[in-house]
Formats: sequence, structure tokens, C-alpha cells
Amino acid sequence: MSDVISDASLRLAGNSSPQKKRFRLYGAPLALLFAFIFALMLLGGCAGSDGTKDDTDIWSEAKLYSEATDKLNDADYAKCGKYFEKLEARFPFSPYSQQAQINSAYCYWKAQEQTQALVAIDRFIKLHQGSPNLDYAYYLKGLITFNDDLGWLGKFTGQDLSERDPKAAKEAFESFKVVVERFPDSKYAPDSLDRMRYIVNSLAEADVIVARFYYQRGAYLAAANRAQLVIRDYDRAPAVEEALYILTKSYEKLGMVQLSNDSARVFKLNFPDSEMMITGQRVKKERRWWQFWNK
Repeated sequence: MSDVISDASLRLAGNSSPQKKRFRLYGAPLALLFAFIFALMLLGGCAGSDGTKDDTDIWSEAKLYSEATDKLNDADYAKCGKYFEKLEARFPFSPYSQQAQINSAYCYWKAQEQTQALVAIDRFIKLHQGSPNLDYAYYLKGLITFNDDLGWLGKFTGQDLSERDPKAAKEAFESFKVVVERFPDSKYAPDSLDRMRYIVNSLAEADVIVARFYYQRGAYLAAANRAQLVIRDYDRAPAVEEALYILTKSYEKLGMVQLSNDSARVFKLNFPDSEMMITGQRVKKERRWWQFWNK
């Protein structure tokens, strides 16, 4: 019996040997393949989002600031914005951190990356209310949202800032207002005040455009209400001339003779040399934000 058991054990042992050899033969290359794939994944993690290695990862804060400043001086605004942003993120407590935040906002603004610029400048304002550069931060935020550059299409069509969404203009106005009211001695205050005047005039023009639209389509009550809004809120804006004209004519169309006559008298009192009541056209001077004297 012991001989039979021994023979059976030998046969089992003999049969198992080739199986182990086959496992080692195919298992070793498979393990190497997995190791190779894992190594590629690690190398990919060390590369940038475009598949290239990010050399800035090994730069010191001084080196990163120097390179960012060079890109700024070379007008490479997209890259200088990224460099300053990396500096602020990697070295949040460095001497360069505050300046990097505000510089990144400026660079992104110049690169026409308005969203990123606003994120950067809002973060600076929130974190550094005691900064000596706070007046400039609010001024820069006003510039970012001001967005007076209408591009080649705006110049080609003669589009004015008043014909765009007034929300951004109002936000810019509030930022410039902070500069003027909180920092009256700031070197940015005079320019902020000029831009505020321009924005007010543009907002008045925007409301007059709406009033004109209503009047031309026979919605005389809506036209009169919008014209009254311009006269009440922007009493010194150039658009008041047309607002009074639309108000007078709207009352006339509605059969409100007394109100129409009263509006006409106010018109003649404030614009004695105007021919708009006769021609129906207002002579508008071409102006930009810096030409605040064209009121």
C-alpha cells in the first residue's frame, strides 16, 4: 500500500512540475508589462496638461517672479498671468505674494481673460483690505469690468458702450466710485471720476435707446416712463435732450396736451439752441471715456 501511495505521489509531483514552469514562463512578462504601464503613468503625472514637463515646478520664488516680470515687460500677458498665479499659489506667504496676485489680474486683463482677471483681483481685495495698493486694486477692477474696447466690429458698426449690456458698466462704476470716495487723494481718483462720468452718460444713452424703441413702435406710455427715468436719474447727461423730446412727443400722442406743453417748455429752457423739436434728430458728438467734456 505504501508503494502505491508513493507511486501516486510521484505522479502528482511529476504532473505539477510542468504547470509551475508554464506559470513562471508566462507570468514574468505579464508582471513586467504592468510595471512598465505604471511607470508610464508616473511619468505622465510629472508632465504638464499638454504632455510636456512643467519646468517651473523646480523654480524658486525669486526665479518665478523674475521670469513672470520678464514676460510682463515683453507683453506676453497670457504667460505672465500664469507665472504670477503659480507664484502666488506655491508661495502664498512670500514677499512676492501680494504683488503676484495683483500682477496676475493685470496680465489676465491685458490678455483679455476677463474671468480670470476678476477672480484674481477679487481675491486680492478680499485678502488685503489693509494693503497700500488697495486703491489701485479697485481701480484695476473697474478697468477689467469697464471694457470700453468694442473691438474692430464695434468700430466698424459705430457701436457705443451704451448699446451693450449695462450690467458691466454699473459694476465698473461702483469700483471707480470706491476709489473716488475712499481714496480721494489717490493718483487714480481723477481718472476714475472721468470714467464714472462717461459711464453715467452711457447708461443714460442706453435708457434713451429703449425709450426711442418704444416710441417708434407706438408704445407711447412705456416710452414716456423710460424718458422720465432718464431725466430723473441722469439729469446732467447729454441724453436728457432726447429724453425730453420723447417725453413731449409721447404725451402728445397720448392726447395729454398740458403735459406735452409743459415738457416742451422745459426742453426749450434747457436746450434753447436745439433744433430737435423741428428735425427730430439730436446732434451727437463722437466721444470716448476720456472726452468727459463732451456732455
